[in-house]
Amino acid sequence: MSGLVHLLAAALLAACSASLAKPFFDPAVDPSTVRPLPPAPPPLTLADIEKLTPGEKVQAGRTLWLHKCATFAGEKIYKTVPGVEGVLLMKLRPNAGDKEWSDPNWPGAAFAHEYGSTAYITSFLAYEHSNRKTRGGRNRGTISTGRDDFCEDCNFPGYRWVDAIDEKDGKRWRYKGRWDEPWQYDKSYLKGYIKFSLDKSTAPATAPAPRYGVTFYDHVVPEERALGVASSTIKVLDLQTQEVLGEMTRYVVAGTIGKYNPTLWLTAYVCPYSKGAGSTDARKLVDQILIPIDQER
Repeated sequence: MSGLVHLLAAALLAACSASLAKPFFDPAVDPSTVRPLPPAPPPLTLADIEKLTPGEKVQAGRTLWLHKCATFAGEKIYKTVPGVEGVLLMKLRPNAGDKEWSDPNWPGAAFAHEYGSTAYITSFLAYEHSNRKTRGGRNRGTISTGRDDFCEDCNFPGYRWVDAIDEKDGKRWRYKGRWDEPWQYDKSYLKGYIKFSLDKSTAPATAPAPRYGVTFYDHVVPEERALGVASSTIKVLDLQTQEVLGEMTRYVVAGTIGKYNPTLWLTAYVCPYSKGAGSTDARKLVDQILIPIDQER
């Protein structure tokens, strides 16, 4: 009898391992590029979803996500603009933590890894470290305020300035990145160390308002959130002509919701795939459309 028990246990373990090893989609293929389009799942109401078992909810969420990925998710670039000095960030991503990451209805769930607050601003001013010969598509580098001194052709500057509107007072503020060597005036610093500072000032009253803006729309659809699916759209706008120059819609799906996955949005599947680290995806969309002037040198 004990031999039979061990045999059954081994078979069960093998089945579980195979199930865990085999994802529900091909990770080598971005779900937003799948063709032909997968069939649309039957629409479910909240009442329908409440009747599902946890396993059925996970399966329904993944099926819905795959369909949304193939039909709605992805980048669309309609027009590019060279020589852009700065942009207006019409909204800022707020900082997030465990409370937001575990909230099924958190608006920012689709961009859970994106920088927030001043780090979001800085990401548009900082350098991208990527080899010019291979840069493009999903092959994008990391964004940071440091420079790669070992590869001069691997530093792609961001914008010279970024404007943002303070939600508290409605004022437009201008942010600029400043790099200096503190050792020049404080010998306690290491010689050669370059420090980054984010300078903030009121936007010049005589300067024209920024022509180009970046905004985002977080979607909270109750029937989708009940299945662990979240989405958001970033738009790049010409504020003079009211044209949409480009946009990206992202869909994510969380795994099983429960105590073993408390920060469900941090472990969600994402489409379209992120371009490297997922904390600067907005910057990596925008600079494909509004080409920073200092990248043209």
